[in-house]
Amino acid sequence: MGYTAIVDYGVGNLMSVRNAMGYLGFETRITDEAAVFERADAIILPGVGAFPDAWEKLSHPGLDVILRREAERKPILGICLGMQLLFERGLEVRPCEGLGLIGGTVERIETDLKLPHIGWNSLRFPRACPLFDGLDEGVYVYFVHSFCGRASREEQVTALTDYGVPVVAAVQNGNVYGTQFHPEKSGEVGLEMLRNFGRLNR
Repeated sequence: MGYTAIVDYGVGNLMSVRNAMGYLGFETRITDEAAVFERADAIILPGVGAFPDAWEKLSHPGLDVILRREAERKPILGICLGMQLLFERGLEVRPCEGLGLIGGTVERIETDLKLPHIGWNSLRFPRACPLFDGLDEGVYVYFVHSFCGRASREEQVTALTDYGVPVVAAVQNGNVYGTQFHPEKSGEVGLEMLRNFGRLNR
């Protein structure tokens, strides 16, 4: 049986993601080594914090180059800030390059509600996505964020939520998946999403 590589770049919820995947029976390896990513069946990019700081820690050692290359061959899941880094550009603090695996930018949520958005919100699915197999619209997941992706290609948006305004909650482009919410903190619903991801390349 293979393993899922969890990107260790000094920013992220590494242990909770690892624990959730382990609970589901999937082997994981927390790593920043190219060879470990190359041998992995799949990759998870977690993230907590500000976009520019995370991008510097991701790109400085060249992990961005590795992730772009591996995305052509295997499933990659970005979680929270990890999803935001999948986009072409982030506008938090200052304009900053992203991985460019999802079309669009990351911008502050234009809502009259309190930010950061913290708590449980329901999802709607504008199109099918393997992550949500077996789940019905209206399931609740856990969010913690003030910024969100603005996708330039509607067909890459796989889930939306509402926080005073529609908010992109999940994306997909080929092998590349992203969730703005935290599946590892979203109870049985989130575990089912991680289970679906873990099965993709096995």
